[in-house]
Amino acid sequence: MCQVEFEMACAAIKQLKGPVSDQEKLLVYSYYKQATQGDCNIPAPPATDLKAKAKWEAWNENKGMSKMDAMRIYIAKVEELKKNEAG
Repeated sequence: MCQVEFEMACAAIKQLKGPVSDQEKLLVYSYYKQATQGDCNIPAPPATDLKAKAKWEAWNENKGMSKMDAMRIYIAKVEELKKNEAG
């Protein structure tokens, strides 16, 4: 597993045209953040900001996961989404 594959997956996700559920978007986001920044290092947003709160919670659930593991999962999830789009 290498940085190049991760970067290719990052580019590929932007090319998806099919519908992606909000839950899948949150998962992909959380693994991207964990892979690029590590453990969530920002305070929780206010509960009234539902979108920011959901993103924070998704990322924070990955606490303790290594950046390499997050990259692997991110790449696998993007591949899964690409397969689903292809039908």
